[in-house]
Amino acid sequence: MRITVIGSGIVGAAAAYHLGLRGVGVTVVDGGQAGAATAAGAGIVCPWVDHEDDDDWYRLTVEGARHYAELPASVGHARVGALVVAEDPAELEPVRALLATRYADAPEMGEITEVARPAELFPPLDPKLSALHVPGAARVDGRAVRDGLLQAAVRQGATVHGGAAALTADGAVTTAEGTRLEADAVIVAAGAWTGQACRPLGVDLPVFPRRGQIVHATVEGADTSAWPIVLPRRGPYLLGFPGGRVVVGATVEEVGFDPRITVAGLGEVLTAGLAVAPGLAAATVTETRVGLRPVMSTGRPLIARVADRVVAVTGLSAYGLTAGPYAGLLAAALALGEEPAMDLAPFAV
Repeated sequence: MRITVIGSGIVGAAAAYHLGLRGVGVTVVDGGQAGAATAAGAGIVCPWVDHEDDDDWYRLTVEGARHYAELPASVGHARVGALVVAEDPAELEPVRALLATRYADAPEMGEITEVARPAELFPPLDPKLSALHVPGAARVDGRAVRDGLLQAAVRQGATVHGGAAALTADGAVTTAEGTRLEADAVIVAAGAWTGQACRPLGVDLPVFPRRGQIVHATVEGADTSAWPIVLPRRGPYLLGFPGGRVVVGATVEEVGFDPRITVAGLGEVLTAGLAVAPGLAAATVTETRVGLRPVMSTGRPLIARVADRVVAVTGLSAYGLTAGPYAGLLAAALALGEEPAMDLAPFAV
């Protein structure tokens, strides 16, 4: 059996990896579009504080967080915990209550505690902030995850082709050179471009891009490798990586397929970031990133068969690095005609 995967972001790479584990022949094709979301994602894995009103979305992200334990150890995952912060401690009570209701089914979040001085754990923070500590939260390096999974897939026999690919009306894939890639099934994991890729099938997928601009800064002389993720009740998220690196983001912009980094976007991120962490004022801006996150107009991801031999997976929005590897596993199961590990009816077309 052979399966073609369109898209080599975190979802496509994971699908290729899991198919390779099953001994399936895999061809991965990726056009390298500017603004691909995986390379820009901050890397926050803390599903228990979100999707209060959507149990299906929540379950997908929780299973996604758990799935990291099943991946190769070198994919850049680190459990550093998270601080949910607010100026007024009363704003943290709804979060405390939500986590309390979810703890029995997700004890991996760890024991939730109040932190009187969160700046002791993340020094640049405003010392007036209050916080709840969620010790089970983790950060991931999206590029490392993607690269690690792709490299593992190649070791298992997968082939990777650069350049654009297109579906034909009968569900085959053609490369930019006009080569027709024959396969028993196709997985389309092209992020915000998944809708465009599936149009030749006569399928209209309501997926659109949402731009997020992110700033990477370096705090000289600081060991940021164990700093927790910072999740304000209002404002931008912050998280540390080794090498003195701190990530601040992100904008939420519906501007179409426009992967530009803008003055207004960076200004928004930096102004809001300094309001939460004024101690970053002297940090050096070392990199800016932008990603076009795929969003479904339904509000939920799409993980479904959209044609006889074609599976599409997209719409993970800001949770691509949380649920992406697990979504790739689910898509692989669909492509093989197997029963997925969870009910995918809520994520159908």
